[in-house]
Parts: sequence; structure tokens; C-alpha cells
Amino acid sequence: MPPLISIANLTHHYGDRAALHNVAFNVAQGEIFGFLGPNGSGKTTLFRILSTLIAAQEGVVTFDFSGSALILQPSSFPAIRRNIGVVFQSPSLDKQLTVAENLRYHGHLYGLRGAELETRIDQMLRRVGLDQRPTELVGQFSGGMRRRVELAKGLLPRPRILLLDEPSTGLDPGARIDLWRYLREIRKEEGVTILVTTHLMDEAEHCDRLAIMDQGKLAACDTPAALKAMIGADVITLSTDDPAGLSAAIKERFDITATILDNTLRIERPRAHEFIPPLVEAFTGTGRIRSVSLGSPTLEDVFIRVTGHGFKDQLIAPEPSGGRGRRG
Repeated sequence: MPPLISIANLTHHYGDRAALHNVAFNVAQGEIFGFLGPNGSGKTTLFRILSTLIAAQEGVVTFDFSGSALILQPSSFPAIRRNIGVVFQSPSLDKQLTVAENLRYHGHLYGLRGAELETRIDQMLRRVGLDQRPTELVGQFSGGMRRRVELAKGLLPRPRILLLDEPSTGLDPGARIDLWRYLREIRKEEGVTILVTTHLMDEAEHCDRLAIMDQGKLAACDTPAALKAMIGADVITLSTDDPAGLSAAIKERFDITATILDNTLRIERPRAHEFIPPLVEAFTGTGRIRSVSLGSPTLEDVFIRVTGHGFKDQLIAPEPSGGRGRRG
């Protein structure tokens, strides 16, 4: 099957700053596809383009709905919007209305009326476990329950694609687990392709594939397992008060280059557990090593490998007027 979404050479500027620079990848039908990066990496600008909130300045974005390709441009926005559902990072519910009223007014925007709309509201509330609470005010709900209403709202018009911007924002761990269970059920039973932006490593693990974003560029794109396999070694982390000095000493003694991140050093090495004893012994009594930890590669390790720096928020670009959500 052709990709559901194709992105080629996508570039977007805010003034002199490139929020996106030559980004290119495809999204397959039925994927849960994640955009992983710190605030300011470009993932939210990409989200805003894909959700038709802003037009792409350079490059081509193509949606292929049932063999009918649509190039993303203002003239095609109405047709694309009929096939997408959007859950913003910022709440979009009216707290003074009931659950059913929020969904009903949203359905009217998509031309849904009468029995068809009421049936669809019932279906979506059952999907997110709120079918017993349609008459309750949204303002009385917890953050996790409001997120469920947002999901039901986004799915109401039967979208082919569901876009979610930082969906776990403000949720406790239990609510986050529930959210991802709902998303997997939606993908399986509704056949929806799901696109998610996130800065949470554990959340990114739930995605079928990830696009790692850094300073507006696509740093890597693959499955979480394949990305972690890029490391090909265990990771030793050393805490120290003198990272530069310790790094130089390790290079001199063992001819190994350690990556400096704040007050820590990272060493990627096969069978790293065998290297730790001689490493610690070499610097015993010097006070240079405060602690040592050993772990399997994580997505944060992948981010460091492909970007050359730690996972930190970057400069946030100015946002055009009329948008929703955080910038970046």
C-alpha cells in the first residue's frame, strides 16, 4: 500500500530561524507514529502543519486517502480536515457543558445531525469508558477523564488519522496507561492511523515508529527497538565533579572517548560490565568518580548518539497568531 502520509523536504521558518529544515519521512496506514524531541525541536510545528493549522512554506506533504492523493495546501485543507481528528495539547473542551453537549457541538461542525450523531456519540463514549456519564459537566472531571472526552471528540467524525499533541500532559501515571490502552484499541478497532508528539521517552516506547526531532531536523526515524539497536553496546554512566579532566584521563589510560553531558560521562562499550572494574580501579583514591551505573541502551541514549547532545529544551520559535498549543 502507498504511504498514508508522505513528507518531502519540508521546511518552515519563523523569521530567520528554521523550525523545520528538509524534513522527510512516510507514515503507513495503521501506524502509531511518534515525533520525539524536546520543546523547540520542531515537532509541534510539524503537528500544526499536518493538522492544517498553518500552511507549509517549503516542501511537499501528501495525504493518500483511498488512492486519492491530496497535496497539503490551503485549497485542500477542507478535504483533509474531513479525514483527520485532532487532540490539542491545550484543552479544547467547554467546561460549562456536559460531555454529550461537547461532542454534539463538535459533530455539528462536521455536518453530523440527528440519530446518526447521537449513535456516534454513544459509540465514542463507550469506547473511552464514559457511556454512563454523558450528562455530567466536563468541568467536574479529572484531567485524565477530560483527556478521554478529548479523544472521543477527536474520533467522533470517523477520521482516518488522529493527531495528538503531547497527549499525556498533566496526566498521572495511571491515566497515561489508560490513554495508551485506548489508543491501541482505537488503532485496532477503528483502523485509525495515530500521530503523536511527545517529549517523554517511556511514552515514545509505545509507538510503532519514531521520528527523532532535533533543532528542526529529522535526526533518526525507525522503530524504538531498531533505534536502540543502533547503540550496539551497553552504556556506562560516570558521575564526576571534573568531567573534562576525567574524560582526558580515560582517553590517556584506556584510549576510549567518553561523551561529556553536564557532570556525567557516557561510555558505550560491548560487555561493559567487564570494563567497569579496571576503570574504577584506575581512579580509586583520586575522587574523580563519584558513582558508576550500567544500563542497556535507552531512547535517550539514542538521542544523544544521533544529536551529539542531551535531551534539553531548545529555543522556542515565535508562533503565528491563531494557533493552539505550545510552540516548537
